[in-house]
Amino acid sequence: MKLWSEIHLIVPETPFSLRTMSNQTLVTEFVLQGFSEHPEYSVLFFSCFLSLYFVALTGNILIILAIAFNPGLHTPMYFFLFNLATMDIICTSSVIPKALEGLVLEENSISYGGCMAQLYFLTWAASSELLLLTVMAYDWYAAICHPLHYSTLMSKAFCGTLAAGVWVLCAFNTAIHTGLMLHLNFCGPNVITHFFCEVPPLLLLSCSSTYVNSIMIVLADAFYGILNFLMTIVSYGFIISSILKMRTVEGKKKSFSTCSSHLIVVCMYYTAVFYAYISPVSNYSAEKSELAGVLYTMLSPTLNPLIYTLRNKEVRAALRKLSPFFRN
Repeated sequence: MKLWSEIHLIVPETPFSLRTMSNQTLVTEFVLQGFSEHPEYSVLFFSCFLSLYFVALTGNILIILAIAFNPGLHTPMYFFLFNLATMDIICTSSVIPKALEGLVLEENSISYGGCMAQLYFLTWAASSELLLLTVMAYDWYAAICHPLHYSTLMSKAFCGTLAAGVWVLCAFNTAIHTGLMLHLNFCGPNVITHFFCEVPPLLLLSCSSTYVNSIMIVLADAFYGILNFLMTIVSYGFIISSILKMRTVEGKKKSFSTCSSHLIVVCMYYTAVFYAYISPVSNYSAEKSELAGVLYTMLSPTLNPLIYTLRNKEVRAALRKLSPFFRN
């Protein structure tokens, strides 16, 4: 990756909204390459993505409504599931509408401000989901390993603090990355080799030094991808150990079935994250990143409500009360 260390003066914007840097013009919009390399599949991609978006929105909204209007689901587990569904809606809504537009139009452009906004909300929701999965793993750990003290360990105040901490911490972290991105200059190619604005391909387009950005990415990877993942693994290590120590087979089955849905979601989400992002920016692969992007911005938000609904009797019962469709 080529880096520039020169410092240039930015002159005021012209009436045509073009910014100039020295004798070069700074880009005011980007072009999302998306899936334009395979135009023969555009109709197929559009149909699949539109279907995934519809299912993701419908499923997550139904989970939010079911939990909000059913007092029996006002417990820590469903409180965190409520937050997860909200994050999924933000994540998928920040990406799929623009991706669908790109499949219809020959050239999918996005303004500089729009790109930064998409980057912020997507990164905020995705990073919040990683942290929330760890919090949910701790919730299962408290429920299975310390059942007698569960109500004390997971009080309403503590759960609210955990959820607020996830949202605020990730909003602050995302603000730092977006702020650093705003300080970069983009004066050359403006084609993003992805179907949404993402940090690695944007850094490759910058014509100013990205050293600080790269350092912050390494720190974020270490926290979200490694430390966070290890805490989740440790929680499940204690959970599995406690389940194996149970005397009855029925008790083991019941305990494992209650946390297996969450384990499936954790494995699916971290697989996409590790596949795409736990690598240097210089080793960025457009094809690999696009595949991972589909997994965590489209497939994961679609499957999450299905996984939790199909494997959870309480949620299914709440949905039956909520909608006549589920009573059949």
